[in-house]
Amino acid sequence: MSEAGIQVYGTRGSAQAFAVRDFLTRSDVPFEWIELKTDEQARSLAQVDGLHDSRLPLCVFGDGTRLECPTIRQITQKLGWFHNPSRSEYDVSIYGAGPAGLSAAVYAASEGLKTVLVERYALGGQAGSSPKIENYLGFPQGVSGRELAERAREQALRFGAELLLNREGVRGEFLPGKGIVYLEDGTKIISRASICATGVQYRRLNLPKEEKFYGAGVYYGAGASEAELCGHEHVFIVGGGNSAAQAAVHLASYASKVSMVVRDDSLKHTVSKYLIDRVGATPNIEVLLCTDVIALHGDSILRAITLRNNRTGQEWEAKTWWLFLCLGGVPHTDWAEEVGVVRDEGGYLVTGPDLLKNGDRPENWNLDRDPYYLETNIPGVFAAGDVRHGSVKRCASAVGEGAMAVTFVHRYVTTG
Repeated sequence: MSEAGIQVYGTRGSAQAFAVRDFLTRSDVPFEWIELKTDEQARSLAQVDGLHDSRLPLCVFGDGTRLECPTIRQITQKLGWFHNPSRSEYDVSIYGAGPAGLSAAVYAASEGLKTVLVERYALGGQAGSSPKIENYLGFPQGVSGRELAERAREQALRFGAELLLNREGVRGEFLPGKGIVYLEDGTKIISRASICATGVQYRRLNLPKEEKFYGAGVYYGAGASEAELCGHEHVFIVGGGNSAAQAAVHLASYASKVSMVVRDDSLKHTVSKYLIDRVGATPNIEVLLCTDVIALHGDSILRAITLRNNRTGQEWEAKTWWLFLCLGGVPHTDWAEEVGVVRDEGGYLVTGPDLLKNGDRPENWNLDRDPYYLETNIPGVFAAGDVRHGSVKRCASAVGEGAMAVTFVHRYVTTG
């Protein structure tokens, strides 16, 4: 997205510095991380008073601009990516710029629909943090999640879609033929149809101190921004799915040792065979089966964890500064209850045939047809990707659903 490099100055274990690194990495922006280890380094390199100066982390841009302890919104604005809607009304608004949302934006805009894509953080969703997706069609050597997201962004913009970054919807009103979504900064998006592709939020361990250590030793997802900082250290990854295995293989090329902490007694039921083979062939990866992390220890940063083998009951403490949680996710659908969109017991959005009960249409459904396959119980509101009940949790499937949702949007805006 940007040719100009950025220098980021900060200290180890700073959650604010991690947030900056994570956003720039996910956004495919080149930057140099400069870790400050002494007060003298802080004074001479960053021109601040010491390691505890409130102006850290510091971002220095190619034009000399200094942003002191910046928010992600401030960085977005400096990069020139923060825009306001150019239209008073759109044909379709898409919420979430993961694979499903980006796909929907490409197909909607390419077919001439006035399209706006709203993303609350960075492009790519959870897939955007994946170091390498090796089973995506057309990329035999694999492709990183952020590269795939960046390519999709370029396509969507080339076809005329608008992208509103660092925005989040907080309230919606859906009337026949018109949806109105209010963003947290007061911006109002009006569209004839809406596609929810908000994906899932990372699942947590729910342990004491977990929130305190977030960005200071505890990380959610594959930690693409942190891999190079793990050199010659012992890294722990909690999770037994594809994302955990991908993270283990990636981090093993930097860390001295990677321990996968897996609750189940095997990886065979939850991890693709090619990844199981890759894990098994990497000598510095160990897989701890039937094991949980049960406690976190440290002061201002994580310094150790307690593990327990659930077969033997054995507990032990391991020193580490790096704990990556790849536990899957919970759907980002808190907004749905307020507007009356039907969710399943897990919070996923129910669509199409799954809304029919004994052949009967949903309550308050006022159209003389059944809901389209990806349509929720509110006409004109569609769901695609991981946020949808019954979806296949794969990148390619999300891309397919994004494209399919646009087909149904076309039907809705032309025939109702």
